[in-house]
Amino acid sequence: MLKCFLVRFSFFCLTETYIALFSHFIPCGVYEAIYILDGILKNMADIQPDTVHGDTQSQSEAVFGLAHLLGIKLMPRIRGIKNLKFYRADKEQSFQHIHPLFKETIKWELIESNLPDILRIALSIKSGKVNASTILRRLGTYSRKNKLYLALRELGRVIRTIFLLEYITEAQMRETIHSATCKSEEFNDFLQWVMFGNNGLIAENIRHEQQKVIKYNHLVANMIILYNVITMTNVIRELSQEGLQIDTETLGATSPFRRENINRFGTYSLDMEREGPEIEFNIPVI
Repeated sequence: MLKCFLVRFSFFCLTETYIALFSHFIPCGVYEAIYILDGILKNMADIQPDTVHGDTQSQSEAVFGLAHLLGIKLMPRIRGIKNLKFYRADKEQSFQHIHPLFKETIKWELIESNLPDILRIALSIKSGKVNASTILRRLGTYSRKNKLYLALRELGRVIRTIFLLEYITEAQMRETIHSATCKSEEFNDFLQWVMFGNNGLIAENIRHEQQKVIKYNHLVANMIILYNVITMTNVIRELSQEGLQIDTETLGATSPFRRENINRFGTYSLDMEREGPEIEFNIPVI
């Protein structure tokens, strides 16, 4: 299972292998949840994530519903969970210990009557005919009157309720989500460290120039991460050859976001003909 972690403003997809797959520039004040699915669906890399992690603002009921239809598992960090509504499948249902959590009942007839239409929307998005963000924006514009949006939101309530129940009962799931969020925040901090010029501020006023700055920043960060991985791999291989046993716990404490070995203010030469070193992946780990 490949995961994708998302962070606000210039939000990006960071795989669990620490590489940024894509970035998307979002102006300040725009709710990021409607854009969360675009990058994954447009991603043409060999790595194809099927799970999305994000902060609380990267989710909504409609996004949960659409993500489910597209085969994407949405696993955001949830703050203020006590303020979220849980929906029961039937109004006659009663639960011994968690009954007060459930405020309303799912309107299954709304989902059933509009299912063919929301499935067509999902197929159009999957085939690349329309962006997920475009659909969510259009459906949400007149949400109180739009039956498709209401049906998609109702489906999302089902999926999010299931997710919330798993969230409060499974400690391992909460640990995984917390770890994923921390990793994305570490990468965000690393990006800011890489873009040290002008205190990290984007001075350009033109949108496509702003997008260039974001994408080039991610490209440089990815190259530094690759360099760090190669360097750490060589050191681990040398230690292994000297007889030191490397365990998974030790490797789990390492991170490619190292920066003390990088001189940002040096002089650099670009050699387009130079081939990168081979990386040995078969290092024995106990």
